[in-house]
Amino acid sequence: MSVPLDRLYNFLHDIVNHDITIYRFWPHGSKKLEDLVRLMPSPTCVKDIITPQAIFHDQEPLNFNLWTRDDFEQARHQYLATRPIPQHPAFHHPLHVDFHTSLHIRTMVIPVNVYDCILLVHSEQNSKEVDTYSQHGFVPVYYWSHALIAADWFRYAQHDPVLQYDTDTFEQDFLIYNRAWSGTREYRLAFVDRLVQAGLINNCRTSFAPVDSGFHYNQHKFANPNLAITRTDLETVLPPNTHDSRASADYHNQDYAQTGMEIVLETVFDDSRWHLTEKALRPIACGKPFMLIATAGSLKYLRSYGFETFGNHIDESYDLETDPVARLNAVIQEMTRIAALSSADKIVLWNQLHKIAERNQQRFFSAEWQTSLVQEYVDNMNHAMDTMNQNCTGKLWHHERELNRVIGIVTTRSQEEIDQIVDYLNSK
Repeated sequence: MSVPLDRLYNFLHDIVNHDITIYRFWPHGSKKLEDLVRLMPSPTCVKDIITPQAIFHDQEPLNFNLWTRDDFEQARHQYLATRPIPQHPAFHHPLHVDFHTSLHIRTMVIPVNVYDCILLVHSEQNSKEVDTYSQHGFVPVYYWSHALIAADWFRYAQHDPVLQYDTDTFEQDFLIYNRAWSGTREYRLAFVDRLVQAGLINNCRTSFAPVDSGFHYNQHKFANPNLAITRTDLETVLPPNTHDSRASADYHNQDYAQTGMEIVLETVFDDSRWHLTEKALRPIACGKPFMLIATAGSLKYLRSYGFETFGNHIDESYDLETDPVARLNAVIQEMTRIAALSSADKIVLWNQLHKIAERNQQRFFSAEWQTSLVQEYVDNMNHAMDTMNQNCTGKLWHHERELNRVIGIVTTRSQEEIDQIVDYLNSK
């Protein structure tokens, strides 16, 4: 139950009124520079140079400083060395390499074309990373990619009879998926530690993987020392988690049918940006209430898309807490309160929450909501293209041509092709 992402990208290419050249990371989810490749084969030389280019960095959180200048230089040399046609040795000239590596990830987008900027299609808001990219020649285009993907991944939940609400089937209060804890997910170690301390494990359907990305959690170096844990026995008090990264592309209907609500552990937590993935939308698609462990303000982000949250019945003040440790503690505190309710009071609460969850599910599967996601992308792309067209002077293209002349690279383009490019620039 997974969407071929290239089909999504082809769709996004076709629904805008502008011709763009799309680059995306392949395989999807990769962060390797050499995996940033174009979606469709290269057209004619001239078409390549006069078509706006777009990097779709919409699956993973942005991280401008993930790569170093050495990484860009190495990737550039590797690109040249693996071309089907041998490249002129002068392309390895330090001046040429320095020019390309100064363009950040745009160094992998070939050729340099007449637009001074490049489109960066992403999926996060309130983001300092977006601001940084904007200051380095990237024109940001926001859309909620994970929402479009989730609409495909969880499409069967709309008709799944197992997901029918019935408190008689509930075996635990809380459903918690906790596959990985490395990188931006290190907070999940602190969360599990607090679950154990609060005595909530028996109220939860959850599991734990002691090894992630080749490291045992006892070896983990916390980026935020305030989230560090001292417990070394988590694997002895929690069942093992053996799922791989594909698990988030599916849902387990029995898990949802047999628990009261989900505690969603998002990818980004100890940050200020809003970057919600399919994890936040899975309980919505399955008609299940939830608490959302993400960055502060993430519930507000969800509400901006027309979904309801549950603040009239549970304490959602955790979403306003900017300190990550305090936010975790607030979630644990509310979970402890719910777990301590009598059976009768829990049923009352579940009934109240599931009425809201049912309305959220209806919105998730509505044509109106799904169409709005696409329209948001189209509107933002149109706005970004206005910026691109205002910055189409050919300065990078002219600079590279002059650089080639200085270091002795003779162009293979005909005068007719060059004239076509110049004519396009003059038309802007």
